[in-house]
Amino acid sequence: MQAGSQMIKLKGKSKALVRLFYLDEHKSCIRWRPSRKHERAKITIDSIHEVCEGMRTEVFRRFANNNFDPNCCFSIYHGDHVESLDLVSTNGEEARTWITGLKYLLAGISDEDSLAKSGLFQFVQIVCACFLTSCCKWLRQTFSEADKNGDGNLSIGEVLQLLHKLNVNLPKQKVREMFQEADTDENQGSLTFDEFCTFYKMISTRRDLYLLMITYNNHKEHMDLNDLQRFLENEQKMVNVTKDYCKMIINQFEPCSENQTHMVLGIDGFTNYMRSPAGDIFNPEHYQVNQDMTQPLTNYYIASSHNTYLTGDQLLSQSRVDMYAYVLQAGCRCVEVDCWDGPDGEPIVHHGYTLTSKILFKDVIETINKYAFAKTQYPVILSIENHCTVPQQKKMAQYLMEVLQDKLDLSNINVNESRRLPSPEVLKGKVLVKGKKLPANIDADAEEGDVSDEDSGEEDEEEEQQINGDCVSKSVQSNDSLCFMQIFFRRRKTMRLSRALSDLVKYTKSVRVHDIETQAYVCSWQVSSLNESLTNQILQLKPAQLVRFNQRQLLRVYPSNYRVDSSNFNPQPFWNAGCHLVALNYQTEGRMLQLNRAKFAVNGNCGYVLKPKCMCKGAFNPMLEDPLPGHRKSQLVLKIISGQQLPKPKDSMLGDRGEIIDPFVEVEIIGLPVDCNKQQTRVVDDNGFNPMWEETLVYTLHMPQIALVRFMVWDHDPIGRDFIGQRTIAFKSMMPGYRHVYLEGMEEASIFVHVAINDITGKVTFIRFFSLLRSHLSLSLFLNLDSTPVLSRRMNDPDTPSSKDSPFKGRRSQSVPRRHPPLPPNTPHHIRKDFLNQYPLPQCSYSTTNNSVPNNHNLTESESSSLSSLDSLDLSTLPSRFPDNQQQTMGTLQREMNALFEQKMLEIRCHSPLFFGDES
Repeated sequence: MQAGSQMIKLKGKSKALVRLFYLDEHKSCIRWRPSRKHERAKITIDSIHEVCEGMRTEVFRRFANNNFDPNCCFSIYHGDHVESLDLVSTNGEEARTWITGLKYLLAGISDEDSLAKSGLFQFVQIVCACFLTSCCKWLRQTFSEADKNGDGNLSIGEVLQLLHKLNVNLPKQKVREMFQEADTDENQGSLTFDEFCTFYKMISTRRDLYLLMITYNNHKEHMDLNDLQRFLENEQKMVNVTKDYCKMIINQFEPCSENQTHMVLGIDGFTNYMRSPAGDIFNPEHYQVNQDMTQPLTNYYIASSHNTYLTGDQLLSQSRVDMYAYVLQAGCRCVEVDCWDGPDGEPIVHHGYTLTSKILFKDVIETINKYAFAKTQYPVILSIENHCTVPQQKKMAQYLMEVLQDKLDLSNINVNESRRLPSPEVLKGKVLVKGKKLPANIDADAEEGDVSDEDSGEEDEEEEQQINGDCVSKSVQSNDSLCFMQIFFRRRKTMRLSRALSDLVKYTKSVRVHDIETQAYVCSWQVSSLNESLTNQILQLKPAQLVRFNQRQLLRVYPSNYRVDSSNFNPQPFWNAGCHLVALNYQTEGRMLQLNRAKFAVNGNCGYVLKPKCMCKGAFNPMLEDPLPGHRKSQLVLKIISGQQLPKPKDSMLGDRGEIIDPFVEVEIIGLPVDCNKQQTRVVDDNGFNPMWEETLVYTLHMPQIALVRFMVWDHDPIGRDFIGQRTIAFKSMMPGYRHVYLEGMEEASIFVHVAINDITGKVTFIRFFSLLRSHLSLSLFLNLDSTPVLSRRMNDPDTPSSKDSPFKGRRSQSVPRRHPPLPPNTPHHIRKDFLNQYPLPQCSYSTTNNSVPNNHNLTESESSSLSSLDSLDLSTLPSRFPDNQQQTMGTLQREMNALFEQKMLEIRCHSPLFFGDES
């Protein structure tokens, strides 16, 4: 494969291009030549979804001169949009070599995933080792691409071009000095790969990490075991950090053999560790299922796909069975199948009344059977949209039973008499058919019967148009439920339904929404579907009732039919109301799909995420300004420190030759309406390689359990801004301390942050107290005051029973401000795995009792009374920034902030008239 093979590349309906395809030297991508794309003509191995033998794609089927030998044909599905590269080799043996080789490379990646299941500690070790290997591969690939003449060396001109590509803005004289320092062999004037690595190390040594390291090593050039242990405990909030674990870090990440011998970690090893997955912002425990999976289905969000078979828009795009393989492997648990009568008595799947291509229903079911449980065993819901006549419905039922077999058998599922839905745990390995069901009063011997056409996705758009605006307006004002329910009025139709297909439906019977306030009180074994527009109107009119409705039965929300481009709506408002099946177009990459990925990554990407308790039982209104009165709020303090190797925007006109970027970071909170917030850093000019921001952003969240945190990097432009990259993470998945946020889909590009989370109580937060002082005193010092990361949080939702078995047991953070000395830490959690007993896994220190900033002197709710309330405040009652016995164990930023805080508060108290009584 690395030697290359001449193969025919099919393009369109008639174009056949002969190209040389080969695997690059790093075994990281497939390349071909000739191509007008030059170096961009490649497919990375990790972007490949599947390699298919034979002539199975739409391109092969539609190709004009389709007389190829099937043994010589194969297709590679790759990329975000699951595009196919369709190839024809010169002989069958060569095709077999490529198919087997690619599957071997893919298996090498997936093996690491399966190894993760054996234990978190071993998983971190494996991933960290892979990280070091990938760094080396990246350096070699960067060196190869910079070597324009292919002589195995880089000249000063090639190095300068590479630095411009990497967004490094250094004076040429400085570059030449470092170039000469790295050029140590006899062949002066050029760098070998080893010399290039030395040169790269010179330009990439991190000032921020170096300053952080020397803070803990008493200004030595390395960290010993005690220094490393203190850093992990004080800054990274880890507990039970053993000397053996610190030794493992040194052996794994320290490149200098002399340092390894002396068991110390130098700046290179410290940088390797902090840049590894061990220093990632994402909680490694969340790579696996970590929530209680024994509750009824109504208590979960379920990853859902809309028009799963489509590869593009809703009018002209191709339908492909491979899309089912793609979404199922991506963690989706509810797929849609639009069924229509096809030729020769074979039901087909396509988007009705459009020009989208057609695929066989049987092929769809076979693909679902193959991939349904490839990544997770939790149940798959088949959302059948049935437009077929009875004979073809019988054929559908036949294929479902023949192909899925015992996956459809629900006879051994024991559910109590309350008629509540079973749990994902009980339904493991099962496929639930969502569709219409014959009414109970039909003769049991009848092979077919009439049912109301209650679940037609197309007709819901007509329903939307029938809404009377005056009625909706009146219902808001008068709360007239009768008028409100006219929203659901529709002309009812009937259709013939086969008994065989009806009998396959048990827990997921499709029913129309007729009354959100009373529906499903008797039985929860049903699912309703509403389009986004109608659901949004219900959410605006009766949010609390919608939450209650979602506690009783499943609700599926799908995109409006007006989204002919297959764009996606914002799923967050519907998650806020507890909607279970928020169906998105998985073929359309973008912001909304990124939110969806972040949402379900929190529970091992298994497709099920447990809803907060308040959404599963009791009253809850997501639209209120204080949706959870009396509950503690969370304060997120994010210090955006620096960026690393940020690339130029993808749509840059001049590509790598474009000007060096001027980056800034924007951080957005996406959750309840009251929690949504967006802030950004300043712009750093002409530096995408290692920009420094050193800015702190503070957010208050009323309901962090469902919040997402979105990091975005932009390139500032005089006429606007250009998008560089993003990473979206569930709030519950964020790790405390110093962390790297790697931009999604980008090698090496990251931002370095410090994360702290604090629980706050009362109507006015400590941060809001600062803002009031700012507004009334016009103190500009607060505008530049770095808020300090001070508190930590729970790793697992306390509502989750499984959290008690988690190896990540918590205790109070040693850097938390207290008015009293800290409680002794919890006893180490017993780890069941043998290898974890040998190397106890350090655990994140999340407080077992929520830390809070008390508000003993509540300001009144009215802004007009806030000033008078401040008169009675006594700053001596505020919590001390650090207890006396804690000064030596605080984090670096904590210590710096404490001194500044005490100084400024003393100045304010001494000079501000707000802290003296009214003498008039």
